[in-house]
Amino acid sequence: MNICGYIPESVNEGAGLRAVVFISGCRHACPGCFNKDSWDFEAGTPFTEAEQMRIIRDIKHNPLVDGLTLCGGDPFFSAEECIQFIEHFKEHCPDKTIWAYSGFTFEALLANRKRKQLLLLCDMLIDGRFIEEKKDVSLLYRGSRNQRIIDVKCSLRSNRIVLYNEGVSY
Repeated sequence: MNICGYIPESVNEGAGLRAVVFISGCRHACPGCFNKDSWDFEAGTPFTEAEQMRIIRDIKHNPLVDGLTLCGGDPFFSAEECIQFIEHFKEHCPDKTIWAYSGFTFEALLANRKRKQLLLLCDMLIDGRFIEEKKDVSLLYRGSRNQRIIDVKCSLRSNRIVLYNEGVSY
């Protein structure tokens, strides 16, 4: 698996100050995608164990960072590799939250064994493909009106989609 970017501190990809890893590879090919360079699974650099640990240490030692966000590409196309990274991350940073972006819907992720396994490690999911005709730059943490910010843990507990509530601490 490759990554095509890492931002140690961002306020754009989830609540609070977040570290963001851009996973290479996406097959959704959404027209108007802001990050077409990330579609190629070979884009960027190999996400070696050493690089993963460097990023984990970076986050662990920055008390201002609230958590990690997986972007892309689409990290769920590389679910198996992302699972290993997130499991290591959770070992070292158990108090940090995990957000992820995916062009797959929540329902589609639940229907696939490996993707579901990655989803279960996440706290929040921004789901759905970017749809250019539904683009809205005023939306919080997403690009088009069809995309949802889903509280994964609450949704699974209540057996229904529970959307992110900006006023609640995560």
